[in-house]
Amino acid sequence: MTAFLTGFSLAFSLILAIGAQNAFVLRQGLRRAHVFAVCLTCAVSDGLLIAAGVSGFALLTDAAPWIAPAMRWIGAAFLIAYGALAARAAWRGTSMLHVAGQGTQSLRAALVTCLALTWLNPHVYLDTVLLIGSVATRFPGQELAFGTGAVLSSFSFFFGLGYGARLLTPFFARPSAWRILDAGIAFVMWGIAAGLVLHG
Repeated sequence: MTAFLTGFSLAFSLILAIGAQNAFVLRQGLRRAHVFAVCLTCAVSDGLLIAAGVSGFALLTDAAPWIAPAMRWIGAAFLIAYGALAARAAWRGTSMLHVAGQGTQSLRAALVTCLALTWLNPHVYLDTVLLIGSVATRFPGQELAFGTGAVLSSFSFFFGLGYGARLLTPFFARPSAWRILDAGIAFVMWGIAAGLVLHG
């Protein structure tokens, strides 16, 4: 259960930061346009990348044992920096989300856009393959539980965002909501970084 919850919370924290992909999902949800297909595409893509990180990273560390501790420290440094950025955004209250309307897209155009925002984004590989893969090594023999938690988190997030968009928009119209969100992301990131350093 610890491995499952760690995988779930780590993946959720990483994906929670609003970026181009999430903004697109939110925009589709607001317009109720191809919501299921877009959410499924994002979630399955994330799931494949997470599986590659959790399984492939273990194989890689068997061949080169020094990689695991190196990636733990790199991952911890990344999480600390990521948390600091979120904390700064919470302090300044500068986070905002632009959901500019676009013309109605066909299903094919929406999926192509979705895939491009996912697979052509270098940051997604750092999050899913390297970072999640490195944290998974903390749970030898429990990689399946860890990966399942991370994948379930991705599915929960994307479908929650897509179908809950109309409910979330009024809430995030308040600057204080963004500050709370950013502060929460910072604390989760720092907590996981501490776990990597102290128990890695």
